Amino acid sequence: MGETYSSAVWVVTPGREDDFVAAWKEFVGWSATMPGSGTFRLVQDRAQSNRFLSFAPWEDIEAQHAWTQQPEFSDLLARTRAHCDEFHPSEYNAAAEVS
Repeated sequence: MGETYSSAVWVVTPGREDDFVAAWKEFVGWSATMPGSGTFRLVQDRAQSNRFLSFAPWEDIEAQHAWTQQPEFSDLLARTRAHCDEFHPSEYNAAAEVS
């Protein structure tokens, strides 16, 4: 399994959730044009409405790292993070799959 995943936990400043989601959609709208990217998803914690989890599959780690090296990456990420009190990014490898 060569597929990798980008993921992040975003803790948004209370009251700025809508602005965060709009900025995240702009960020991943651009990100989805990168070679090797998959579908980006954002989920919202039902118990803590200002806490979000994002994740996306990548064809391989090289494609994922190439995405983060693009000049637009830092600017779009900063615009998204501007609505957050906390941001915790992670990279994952596929470990198992059940259909």
